Amino acid sequence: MSKGTIHRDEGIVLRTYKLGEADRIIVFLTRRRGKVRAVAKGVRKTRSKFGSRLEPMSHVALQLYEGRELDLVTQVDSIDHFRGLRDDLDQIARASAMLETADQLAQEGAANPRLYEMLLGALRTLDLSHSPLVVPAFFWKVLALEGYRPEVDHCVMCGEGGPTDALVALVAFDLESGGLLCHGCRRGTAVSAEAVELLQQILGGRLNEALSAPPSPASREVDHLATRAVEHHLERRLRSVTVLDR
Repeated sequence: MSKGTIHRDEGIVLRTYKLGEADRIIVFLTRRRGKVRAVAKGVRKTRSKFGSRLEPMSHVALQLYEGRELDLVTQVDSIDHFRGLRDDLDQIARASAMLETADQLAQEGAANPRLYEMLLGALRTLDLSHSPLVVPAFFWKVLALEGYRPEVDHCVMCGEGGPTDALVALVAFDLESGGLLCHGCRRGTAVSAEAVELLQQILGGRLNEALSAPPSPASREVDHLATRAVEHHLERRLRSVTVLDR
């Protein structure tokens, strides 16, 4: 596409930062063009018609004018503000962790419709649910999308164990090995049988079953492992998770 092209797209606001006295740079994850940075003129003024529509986690329909370095926001219509999240500080922190992860994974100008749909679906789920597994499930799913799906059905070292083998329990998780391990191969972090079951539900097509489970020590195990795994893949700490842990 040549510069000066008008683009119409849908996007999720990942983050914003100030530019000059009245403008902001908005970082979107868009459906068709991946991560896009665009200038929103005058949005920090009280009379701005765009300002309230361009807060992080907002889902918007937008029109962008493609510039040499940054696009220009020329029109924005709100699709969903996820107001149920914005009234709860813990939910804001959880949503922010997902936005930060998507921001790190998305490439500028490279469409990634699966990541876009996964983030949008996770925000919608989080807006309706206080399950502690929404964010870790998103982490595990995006890692799988990136090609780093951990082995959770059998021992990653010897291949033994799994749902049909009650004689060989999976008892540990190791990031370097790439998944769960049996008693004979164990290294890394010990995991409970309940946590193993939740991991298998999340990564085995039974996500709704996992999300319906009440909060438990096992869900905290899965959350901790997911955070470690995504930070290991990104090679950086997630600022939003640090806020959530306080």
